[in-house]
Formats: sequence, structure tokens, C-alpha cells
Amino acid sequence: MKLDRRLIAPLLITLVLAGAHWSFGVLRGYEAIALAVGLAIATELATRRVLTGQPAQIASAYVSGISITILVRSPVLWPYALGAVISVLSKGVLRFRGRHLWNPTNLGICALLFLAPFAVAPLSVQWGNNVWPMLVIWIIGLNALRLAKRAHITLAYIASFFAFAFVRSLISDSTFVSEVAPITGPMYQLFALFMITDPKTTVHSRWGAALVAVAVAFVEMLFRLAEVIYAPFYALFVVGPIALLVEMWWQSRTARAAVVEPAAAVQGATAPSA
Repeated sequence: MKLDRRLIAPLLITLVLAGAHWSFGVLRGYEAIALAVGLAIATELATRRVLTGQPAQIASAYVSGISITILVRSPVLWPYALGAVISVLSKGVLRFRGRHLWNPTNLGICALLFLAPFAVAPLSVQWGNNVWPMLVIWIIGLNALRLAKRAHITLAYIASFFAFAFVRSLISDSTFVSEVAPITGPMYQLFALFMITDPKTTVHSRWGAALVAVAVAFVEMLFRLAEVIYAPFYALFVVGPIALLVEMWWQSRTARAAVVEPAAAVQGATAPSA
């Protein structure tokens, strides 16, 4: 039986959630899960058709809600609710030529970090010595992305992260192991498997999407060298929309050229000779 591609992301995000909590108890509590997921789905159902004219996408809202639950650390509950609502609303409000430019969950996380740094911090734990949960999730996740034809994006990002980690270790006089360590955590699994591979907020070209992943890793390196703690989220926040806008400009330019050239050829063929 062939798995519906729409179920891949919800199943993977649930696997990351279970693995992270089983290993480290990373969750704020079940009430945070219920609040974030419940509000994400409710917001999707209430606003999607009104804002975009499209049917609600429950799976997408579920992924946003679970991602907020995993990535946000706060002693209070309201950031989980606010992050979920911002993430889902952004898909309908922040649109250009029919597309939303920012990955919804990434935008929600960045908004919380900008607006409420006093109450919010991102998940920062690594798997430590518990390598099996990490390996299982990476293997299953990459295989699922391969079936969805998105694995090249994650692989390009991982390869770039390792390369730029080496560069960072040379520049900052730190060890390569310490620079690579962040990618061994659940936060980076969510980032690399879900955020940078989101079909709605990545460019269509296969090589273009891989190049954008490299650009995200490069900008992340610059943020890390500047000692910005939340480097990967901010890097995607900056690079992602720019890449989409460039793609839209190029598609528009190509479309205009395709119309103008035949028209010019017809005009030249019908023009009277001297």
C-alpha cells in the first residue's frame, strides 16, 4: 500500500517528538501540545478559506503545532499558543502572487524570539550518547524525503553545515566537534527535515533548491560567527523569501520573453518589404 505523501510530514514530526521526549523529556507538558496543536488546527479551519480561498490543510497545521511544541521552551503556556497562531496565519496573510514567502513554523519561532525573548528560548539539547534515536529518525526521515523527492535539499544542507562548521572552527579557533555538535539534536532534525524542505516555501528547481540550502548554511555560519544563538532560524528567515522572490522575478521575466519574441517574429514576417 502506497503511503499518502500528505501523511509523511505528520508521521515524521510525531516520530521526532516521541524520540526527543523519550530520550530527554524535552516537552513542556501535554497541555502545551494540546494547546499548540489545537489552536493551530482551529486557526487553519477558521481562516484558511477566508484568507486564501483554499480548503483547510489539517496536516500542515498539525506539523506547525507540533513543531512549535518541540522547538519552544517557556515556563508559561501563552508562547505556545501565540507561536501556533502566528505560524498558521502567516500562510494566509503574508502572501505575494499567491504564495507565502516564509516557512510558517520558522516565521512563528522567529516572531516569538523577536517579540518575547524574556519568555521564550528555542530547544538546544543534543542527543548526547543516545545515538540510536538520532540515527533512526535521520534514516527514516531521509528515506521519506527521498520518496517525496526532497532529500537532495536536506543532504545539501547537511554537507554544507559540515563544511562551514570546519570553516568556523578555523576562524573561531574552536574544535570541529563542538561546531558540528548542534546538528545532533532534535532541533536540527526538524529544521533540516521539515523547514528547509517545505514545498510551499522552496524554489521549484531541483538544483536551485539545493543551492538555497547551501546559502542558508552559509548565512547561518555568518550568524554563528557573530554569536547569534538562533542562527539557523534567522538564516532561513532571511534567505528563504529572497530565493522565492528571485524565482518569481525570473519566471515573470521568462514568461514575458516567451510572449514578446513570437510577437516580434510575427510582426517581422508581416511587415512590408522595402
